[in-house]
Amino acid sequence: MMKGHVHSLETFGTVDGPGIRFVLFMQGCLLKCQYCHNPDTWGLNEGREMTINEVLSEIESYLPYYRSSGGGLTVSGGEPTLQYPFVTELFREVKRRWNLHTALDTNGYNEPEKIRELLEVTDLVLLDLKHIDDEKHIVLTGKSNERTLKTARWLSDHGRKMWVRHVYVPGIHEDQEDLHRLGQFIGTLHGVEKFEILPYHQMGVYKWEALGKAYPLEGVPSPTEVEVDRAYRLIEEGRALASV
Repeated sequence: MMKGHVHSLETFGTVDGPGIRFVLFMQGCLLKCQYCHNPDTWGLNEGREMTINEVLSEIESYLPYYRSSGGGLTVSGGEPTLQYPFVTELFREVKRRWNLHTALDTNGYNEPEKIRELLEVTDLVLLDLKHIDDEKHIVLTGKSNERTLKTARWLSDHGRKMWVRHVYVPGIHEDQEDLHRLGQFIGTLHGVEKFEILPYHQMGVYKWEALGKAYPLEGVPSPTEVEVDRAYRLIEEGRALASV
């Protein structure tokens, strides 16, 4: 029987897709984001082993809430595509049993054709674009953004629905040219139902300390409302340029 390595679960998620959602956080991530608030999800073979049926039984009790609110199941992480056979089977089952809406919260760091079966049973992709500039992306996450941009393009070309999300860190994401470029890229994509800036916060610092890791963004504040509004404005300017 197939098992997945699960970090945690949330029964009343309200930010990871439409409606009220069951959110399953998977273990494992190849990106090492400097602002990660769950560095304890990085190790792939850690966490709790769960079968598909064990996850389904956790979901079942709350089905009325998910259905009545237009919600469903979101699988997040870590990076859920690292365990794509498990997530694919889980999505198939919730659709077969309950016709539940499925959302995948991913950094896009995978090959779209490799995980195609998963994407085919995913109703909505929450795509995290960490940085539009490749060199800055490598500094921020340890990896190139090439795969993420390729995934975004694949979703666009295949008529998939997505929400694009961008964590904003002062000093890392404030460059006007970067924000314009990000907007221009998003403006070339089809199927983007929503774009969200997620303001950086320090809520995960204690986890770095607990793991004995030095926190890379020590002393970096959360962005002000003015900074976030400016970023939205510049990104929208870029999107408008793309559609001209």
